[in-house]
Amino acid sequence: MDSLKQGAPEKWRLVRAHGTAVGLPTEDDMGNSEVGHNALGAGRIYAQGAKLVDIALANGKIYDGEGFKYIKECFDAGTLHLIGLLSDGGVHSRLDQLQLLLKGASDRGAKRIRVHILTDGRDVLDGSSVEFVETLENDLAKLREKGIDARIASGGGRMYVTMDRYENDWEVVKRGWDAQVLGEAPYQFKSALEAVKKLRAEPKANDQYLPPFVITDDNGKPVGPIVDGDAVVTINFRADRMVMLAKALEYQDFDKFDRVRVPKIHYAGMLQYDGELKLPSRYLVSPPEIERTSGEYLVHNGVRTFACSETVKFGHVTFFWNGNRSGYFKQDMEEYVEIPSDSGITFNEKPKMKALEIAEKTRDAILSRKFDQVRVNLPNGDMVGHTGDIEATIVACKAADEAVKMILDAIEQVGGIYVVTADHGNAEDMVKRNKKGEPLLDKAGKIQILTSHTLQPVPVAIGGPGLAPGVRFRKDVPNGGLANVAATVMNLHGFEAPSDYETTLIEVADN
Repeated sequence: MDSLKQGAPEKWRLVRAHGTAVGLPTEDDMGNSEVGHNALGAGRIYAQGAKLVDIALANGKIYDGEGFKYIKECFDAGTLHLIGLLSDGGVHSRLDQLQLLLKGASDRGAKRIRVHILTDGRDVLDGSSVEFVETLENDLAKLREKGIDARIASGGGRMYVTMDRYENDWEVVKRGWDAQVLGEAPYQFKSALEAVKKLRAEPKANDQYLPPFVITDDNGKPVGPIVDGDAVVTINFRADRMVMLAKALEYQDFDKFDRVRVPKIHYAGMLQYDGELKLPSRYLVSPPEIERTSGEYLVHNGVRTFACSETVKFGHVTFFWNGNRSGYFKQDMEEYVEIPSDSGITFNEKPKMKALEIAEKTRDAILSRKFDQVRVNLPNGDMVGHTGDIEATIVACKAADEAVKMILDAIEQVGGIYVVTADHGNAEDMVKRNKKGEPLLDKAGKIQILTSHTLQPVPVAIGGPGLAPGVRFRKDVPNGGLANVAATVMNLHGFEAPSDYETTLIEVADN
């Protein structure tokens, strides 16, 4: 991939992949795969996740919607349960939104509230869970002073409890279900602060992988299992790691694990997590309605399309690319291939992931000449980058690099065009830094490892034997972002982009 840089500035440049460029509230908001693929596919910038929730909380519309009215029906006789990531990372959830929702719900009649926390350590510093729990406990104590019975009921680390995605490992969701719904977990504590501090003191413990725990009263009884007549809200705004829990909470027919007891509840998500599955059927904030995506436009104009990734990013090159929409636009014109991801291990154990298999499937699709567009995501840099294992991440990046070469070689053979880009940063910087860019050290003097996405711009490169002479990147779109890629790709297919799309990145010299 480094060789593509030799095309700078005419065939290689950087584009923004975070903050307002992808519809997030501020320039401190790191991008993620969902909003990144929405922008890449839609060609326009939509208010996203956190921003939608911020707006609804600020103007109070969240409390006027059908979703809130539905959960409010349980406030008189039941408990309001809030389940989600306790973090200010802004990728899946934000602490300040939970705080506002707690206040809003208690002001509107919630008399008994239980919070089921999931500790982060992935999008924020490992160890920050203690501070977040202290903050939440203070807020709940203030509510108790007002006569509202508000407490933390259970918890666990995000990667070990509840927040699995793409049906990789249902055991993760079951551990959460057992603690949150049944009130059963291997560890019991009198307070969440004690729980997090003691569990973090275990060897090799970290926030991401804390085991499940429940909070019990003086008689050893769990303080907040979910029972008939209760209301449940999953507070994450990001969809991917809430879908599996949403299925367990909502589906009558469910066979992924034994739920033991299925309480009759009123359940709503912070947002709807899957538009095609209509899951959950009730939600507090409505999603951005993304129509006329580039994929739909091109398919209906005769562009035969192939999309491929492994499980962890398959939804990104299909559902998110297509405007939060499952399925095909025209089945006879499209083929989507999912390669199963490794399950039951952390990605640094097999850092090559399925890069080779994705590349082989893509190469075959290109050489078959059946398709006009081939769309691929190689997840290695992101998924292995999240583990913080630098040696494994180097292996991961090499594997992705080799996969790109295989795909570009195939493009060369058929006289095609390539566009190589990324949905956000991660593996390019694995070290936490101060404002000057110097590495931060922990108490033991070791460099602090960065496991999260970054705020860096991402490269976009164009080329291939099919690229018409004189096509080059324009110099008058210096602040271009991922949303500009859609019009660019449309132009390379020979089409003008719709007038409301973010402008193309390319021009033809002397034209």
